Amino acid sequence: MCGIVGVVSHSPVNQLIYDALLLLQHRGQDAAGIATNHGNTFSMYKANGLVRDVFRTRNMRSLPGNAGIGQVRYPTAGSSSEEEAQPFYVNAPFGIILAHNGNLTNWEQLKIELFKNDRRHINTASDSEVLLNVLAHEIQLATTGYSLDPSALFKAVSALHRRVRGSYAVVSQIAGYGLLAFRDPFGIRPLCIGFNEGEAGPEYIVASESVALEGLGFRFLRDVMPGEAIFIDMDGNLYNQQCADNPVLNPCAFEFVYLARPDSVIDGASVYHSRLKMGEYLAEKIHREISSGAIDVVMPIPDSSRPAAMELAHKLNLNYREGFIKNRYIGRTFIMPGQALRKKSVRQKLNAIGSEFKDKSVLLVDDSIVRGTTSREIVQMARESGAKRVIFASAAPPVQFPNVYGIDMPTRDELIAHGRSQEEVCREITADALVYQDLDALKRAISDVNPALRNFEASCFDGNYITGDISRDYLDRLEYARNHPKQQIEEGTKTQLNLNLARVD
Repeated sequence: MCGIVGVVSHSPVNQLIYDALLLLQHRGQDAAGIATNHGNTFSMYKANGLVRDVFRTRNMRSLPGNAGIGQVRYPTAGSSSEEEAQPFYVNAPFGIILAHNGNLTNWEQLKIELFKNDRRHINTASDSEVLLNVLAHEIQLATTGYSLDPSALFKAVSALHRRVRGSYAVVSQIAGYGLLAFRDPFGIRPLCIGFNEGEAGPEYIVASESVALEGLGFRFLRDVMPGEAIFIDMDGNLYNQQCADNPVLNPCAFEFVYLARPDSVIDGASVYHSRLKMGEYLAEKIHREISSGAIDVVMPIPDSSRPAAMELAHKLNLNYREGFIKNRYIGRTFIMPGQALRKKSVRQKLNAIGSEFKDKSVLLVDDSIVRGTTSREIVQMARESGAKRVIFASAAPPVQFPNVYGIDMPTRDELIAHGRSQEEVCREITADALVYQDLDALKRAISDVNPALRNFEASCFDGNYITGDISRDYLDRLEYARNHPKQQIEEGTKTQLNLNLARVD
C-alpha cells in the first residue's frame, strides 16, 4: 500500500505534489519522494520518513518544473532501505521516472528476464524498479526514431500488461513529453483523475484517492479503468486507451475496510458510506448472536471503525461513546514494520477514558482483526478501565490468508484467524465474545453504495487470488523470505552472480 500522485500544470508543481502527499500520508509512512520535470531534466528528492520531515525549504526549491510525480511509501516488497524510496529513474529511453502502488507477484522472474533478455540491470530488491525497467524496455521497442507519441506509449503498456502479474497503479513522467498513468487489468489498487481549468489552460492530477484531488481544488473527473492507460502531454492534452485484453474491475475490498480515507470515493463508491453499511450489516448479525440487554455502550477503535460503530449503535438503539482517545502523532500500527514495534505503540497511540468503561458491558468495534496485537491490548485496556464485560466486533470478516497485492500480510503465522476458530480467536484476544462480519455482507455493503461493483479482490478473507498465479508453493516461498531476510539477500546475491557468469559465458 502506497500513495502516488502525478501532476501536469502550467505553473510549478512542487507545492501541489507536496500537499497531495500530505493528503495521502495514511497510505504510507516509511518514505516520501518527489520528482519534477523541467525541459528535458528531472529533479528528484526522496528519503525515509513522513512527508513533513523529509522535505525542507531547500529541497522544495530544488524541485522546479510544471510537471512531476510523488509517492509516500509503505514497504511490502524489498526492504525499508532509503535506496528503495520512490520515484525510480532510468535514463533510457528518453528518461523516465516512475512511482508504483501495489505489488508484482512475478517480479523475481521478470528481474531475471530483464537481465538475460533485455540487458537491463536492477539495482535494488524493489518490484517497482523492475516495473519501471519493463516499461522502459517496452517503450524502447514501441518507438522508432527520436520522437514519442501516445500510440507508442499505449502499445508499450499493452505489452507490459502481458508480461506483468499482480497489482499496480502507476504514475510515470517521461522527460519533455508528459505524464503516463495506468492501472492493472483487475483494477486492484485505486487510481483517479482530477481536472482544473487554469488561466493558462487545462491542468490534470492523477492520484491514488479522490481526497488528494479535491483537497487541492481539482474537480474529480473519473477513475482510471482497469487496464487503461492515460497520457497527458506537457500542454495539457489528455489521451487514453484501453490496453488490456480482458479487463475486469476487482477493487480491493480492504481499501474500503481500512486503507482508504473515509472522505475518498473509489470506483464510484464512497468509502464513508460503505463503512456505514458495514455497520448496518454487522448490527444485524450482533442482534442475532448477542442477547438483548447484554450491551450497555458501543465504542469505536479510532479512527477507521468510527462510521461502522456509529451506524451499528444507531441500528441497535444503543448508546455510542468515544472511550478511546487517539494520539495523532503516533503512526498507524498496522503499517509499522515489526511485531514488537506495533505492540509497543498501541498504548502510546490510544488512551482510555476510564469513566466511560467503569462497570459497563462494552461493545468495541474495530475495522478488522489482522494480527490480533492491537485487539488484545485494547481489550486489556478496557478491562483495566473498569469494564465488567468486553465484546469485540470486527467490521470485516476473519483475515485468514496472506495478501500478495500490496498489503503487509505476507505470512500465515502472523494472522490470528489463520487455522483458528472464532472461539479460539476470542480467547486469544481475551474478549468475552467476538463477532465477525460475514464476507457476503462486506461485499454487499460496498455494492449497496455502487451497484456496478460486483467483484472484489478479497483474497485475505477467502484465499481466492484473482490473478490466477498464486500457488501454495508461492506462499511458502514468500513466507520463507519474510522469516529469513538475511538468507534471502544472500541467495539473491548468488543468483545475480550466476547471471553475471552466464552472461560472460
